[in-house]
Amino acid sequence: MPTEAAELVFDEATKVYPGREGAAVHELSLTVPAGEICVLVGPSGGGKTTALKLVNRLIPLTSGDIRIDGASILELDVVELRRSIGYVIQQVGLFPHYTVEGNIGVVPRLYGESRSWIKTRSAELLELVGLDQSYAKRFPAQLSGGERQRVGLARALAANPPLMLMDEPFGAIDPIVRTRLQDEFLRLHREVRKTVVFVTHDIDEAIKVGDRIAILREGGRLAQYDTPERILDRPVDEFVADFVGRDRALKALALRTLGELKLGDGAGDGLPRLPGETTLRDALALLVAERQDALVVTDADGASLGVVTREDLLR
Repeated sequence: MPTEAAELVFDEATKVYPGREGAAVHELSLTVPAGEICVLVGPSGGGKTTALKLVNRLIPLTSGDIRIDGASILELDVVELRRSIGYVIQQVGLFPHYTVEGNIGVVPRLYGESRSWIKTRSAELLELVGLDQSYAKRFPAQLSGGERQRVGLARALAANPPLMLMDEPFGAIDPIVRTRLQDEFLRLHREVRKTVVFVTHDIDEAIKVGDRIAILREGGRLAQYDTPERILDRPVDEFVADFVGRDRALKALALRTLGELKLGDGAGDGLPRLPGETTLRDALALLVAERQDALVVTDADGASLGVVTREDLLR
């Protein structure tokens, strides 16, 4: 079965639907380095999901090419191609008549893995996505929406694919659970380091999740492909600037944490306290809400690391 993360290259990938004026995806060219998360974002009609489905040939290319570790998808057996790619969608798509363990084992069974191997792998993945072992024998109808998404992630990882495609995976989840799933996904990615193409319509989610962001215009044309920092700091044109929002300076604060700052000395008696992994944006929001000018940054055990002021955050 596949293991290592793979480089993904879109090479002037184009999709034109018969009878429609213009392309759904127009000459898309970009490279996703192995082990990175690329987020496709843009307005409705920007071709985000179409571009994603071109990779596993759920939609055929009209022209151009897509390569996985140098191999053209057009030259790969389509069944083997799809088995080698983890696929997570908004509706999850779990098989209702299979248990959680059965759903996780779908692709490994196709590879001929034994029941004992699948049982062990299922247990590993349940732990990895933050579910206890009692979930293995449950059915999808017995799970919450957030739990089904976690099982969907586990199933996509079961065969250890080098590439994962995620189409609005957290789009139908309420905001609190969505934030937790985003955090869980990022923790998971730090552990398994797969190459991921992630579709969302939410620029805040793109900034939080992505190592790189591809902003698509209507008609599937690439407007800008860069790191979240550079897109927020240097949008290439008015379209990109408007899309990321006029509050992009505040959004940029979400990319750094308190632990990255040089902290001041002081006891900080009576000041709010926040852990070092808190983003600068969340810290500033707390200071505004509590009408304070400084806060104490703490370590994992709650001990003070130092004091940071509102001016430090804005600087």
